[in-house]
Amino acid sequence: MKLLLDTHVIIWFLNGDVRLSARARDAILSRANQKFASIVTVWEVAIKLSLQKLSFRGGVTGFLHLLEDNDFTLLPLDGRHLVELEKLPWLHRDPFDRLLVAAAFVENMSLITHDQNMRLYPVPCFW
Repeated sequence: MKLLLDTHVIIWFLNGDVRLSARARDAILSRANQKFASIVTVWEVAIKLSLQKLSFRGGVTGFLHLLEDNDFTLLPLDGRHLVELEKLPWLHRDPFDRLLVAAAFVENMSLITHDQNMRLYPVPCFW
């Protein structure tokens, strides 16, 4: 299964946070699944780092190294994602989350998120 992780899920996973559900953690750790981090997540993390709402040793570079060290594939933003984004109903107003939903839909991925609003879209989600 191809998994696209929401930003908070990646952060919780990398930090060993207990808020990450056992089902999500098992799916992320399973060798049977491919796990993806969107470049949109890296963008969001960069903004939060610059606002000092988040910290990672080494900043964005450190975050990217952690993704690589944990076998995440970086998913680039694609024009097809933006075409799908335009079609999405306004069930959720967070632009980063909307881009993740659009990318998951286009790339035929399951989205791992704790965010109830993201689960309102017609894309496979689980927690």
